[in-house]
Amino acid sequence: MPPLIQIQDVSKSYMRDSFEVPVLNNINLDIEEGEFMALMGPSGSGKTTLLNLIAGIDKPSSGKIKVSDTDISQLSETALAKWRANNIGFVFQFYNLIPVLTAYENVELPLLLTPLSKKERKKQAETALEIVGLADRMKHYPKQLSGGQEQRAAIARAIVTDPLVIIGDEPTGDLDKNSAEEILTLMERLNKEFKKTLLIVTHDPHAAERANITKHIDKGDLV
Repeated sequence: MPPLIQIQDVSKSYMRDSFEVPVLNNINLDIEEGEFMALMGPSGSGKTTLLNLIAGIDKPSSGKIKVSDTDISQLSETALAKWRANNIGFVFQFYNLIPVLTAYENVELPLLLTPLSKKERKKQAETALEIVGLADRMKHYPKQLSGGQEQRAAIARAIVTDPLVIIGDEPTGDLDKNSAEEILTLMERLNKEFKKTLLIVTHDPHAAERANITKHIDKGDLV
């Protein structure tokens, strides 16, 4: 079986005025299905850029990224948006929940883009909220939840479509120690019990310890 994610000779640069600023240099990395990987590195090292390339939010300047046999670096913007909706679950540092929607409505949101019926959407959203331990909070609005509960709702939203890969950008960065522990334990459970492939960017060595494997990026190089 080939790796779920294959990153081959990937470089990324951005133009700033008339200057080309290199961010990633010739990255080669394989991520197996069912792996829990942490990417570490100082600010500005390129780790979030790499995360965005794998998630199909951005495209490499050169090289190839294959996810489950799809070369996403070759997809059009429209095809990429559709691929992303079907295959990637996002967990952000600041939750990105919509304040005027309940926890249930926030979790159901990605399913509105699918052909599922209302009844099927309800079942999937409730199951996702149950998995993250928020079955009794689904009618609450984000402001009625603690930070840890908001992040759990965000994780439920990330898993509700049953994505191939769950991607977390500093998922515990805005949480107190106890809430961070709960989120990391939940991520471990998603990996071990539900066989989810997880890829997180973190500054926190304690968070990285929960992953199966840790990779370091420094000044655009995988070290």
